[in-house]
Amino acid sequence: MQLEYFHMIDRIVDLKVDEKTIVVEAQVPKESTIFEGHFPGYPLMPGVLLIESMAQASGWLQLGVFKFERMPILAAVKEAKVRGSVFPGDLMSIEASLTYEGSGYAMTEAKIRVGGKLRANSALTFTLIPFPNSDMRGYMAKVAERVGFPQQVVSP
Repeated sequence: MQLEYFHMIDRIVDLKVDEKTIVVEAQVPKESTIFEGHFPGYPLMPGVLLIESMAQASGWLQLGVFKFERMPILAAVKEAKVRGSVFPGDLMSIEASLTYEGSGYAMTEAKIRVGGKLRANSALTFTLIPFPNSDMRGYMAKVAERVGFPQQVVSP
């Protein structure tokens, strides 16, 4: 996880395009400037970053399902619940499933677990747009390679 660049996902563990599900992992860094203020002496992963992690897992799922042809942009957080704390050094397992796609948007449900225990869940809505330019698509292809995204889906 590279918090300073908002790269929340470290690795794709399992992507099932036909089943429209994904499992990813994200190792929360043991140290980050984020924890200096959240909270001094009791560092916690901010809830907004938990939501962002679920959104990014959902985004990778959509990139797979839609064959890297459309870019998902977070449009709405329908529901999000933080059910337990996530601490520096924790390994988050994030699952997402695509629940709806049509009319230029998609919806997912996502969960974060640490050590098998549910820590957060959300229902998210995304706008689906064409990649704005080849540079953006190329950048995403490089990130896809870093996180272990199946390259046969990325190839034009």
